[in-house]
Formats: sequence, C-alpha cells, structure tokens
Amino acid sequence: MVKVKLGDDIIQSKIRFKVRFDFKGEYKPGRFLFGGKSVEQAAQESREEQIALLKNIPVQGVSFIDYDISLEPYVVYDDAIGERVAYAPAEITLNADSVEDMIRFVMREEFRKLEILEPSQMLITNNDLEKILFKMNEELKNQLLILSRKIKR
Repeated sequence: MVKVKLGDDIIQSKIRFKVRFDFKGEYKPGRFLFGGKSVEQAAQESREEQIALLKNIPVQGVSFIDYDISLEPYVVYDDAIGERVAYAPAEITLNADSVEDMIRFVMREEFRKLEILEPSQMLITNNDLEKILFKMNEELKNQLLILSRKIKR
C-alpha cells in the first residue's frame, strides 16, 4: 500500500493505474500449401493470449480490473529485420499494492504508456524509493536473462 496524504492524515491506499501495451506480431509463413497468418492477425492473437494470461494468472500485489482492445492494430516496417511488423494495442487497468508491484508491467518490451488513475498524490519515503530501485534492477536482470535465452536459440 502506498501512503497518501489526506488533509493532515496519512492513509494507506492501493494504486489504480492504466498501462498500454503494444503486442508484436511477425509474419510466419504457412506450412505446405496453406497460407500463413498476416502480421495483423499474429499481433491480435498475441494480444489476446497475453491478456488472457494477465487476467487468469495471479500476480502478487496486483489485481486485474479491466481491459480495452478496441484500438486497431498498426503496421510498421522494421529496418532491423527488413520486414513489416504489426502491433496490437491494449489498455489494461489494474490495482497495485505498491509502486514496486507496478514495475514488472512498465519494464516489459510491450510497454508504451502508463497513467496513474488513483491516488492523485503519493508520499514516497527514502525507504520506498530504495525498494523501487532495487525492484527495477531485479526486473532488468530478469529481462536481460530472458533476452539472452532468446538469442541463444
């Protein structure tokens, strides 16, 4: 719980936030005579799969509230791989017990935007900031480990 100043009192409160992810879809050729999926379809499937995971797999300190997948996928040309890549945006609303619990969401590759809905102000102590920075370092190491495993494949 974060500390919120309410008049002269300091109370504990959850953080309600909205995060936008743009899930990536890459062209995958079909097998045999059957055509592959378009990059847009691959992005939409990735988005649906990731939202299902976020909804159904509990994360300590975080609770799922709602999601919006009404934004249309968009396609860009990726110079690094020399192909078209599609992204399917999703806005997800969550509650978190603390800022540290939010870090796993903002450190993801798909992360694009964060909006804190409640509370309008928070009181962060030195100890809180130390915890936040430590959690960011842990998450960065975790992401680098995942990336190195992908590269080895």
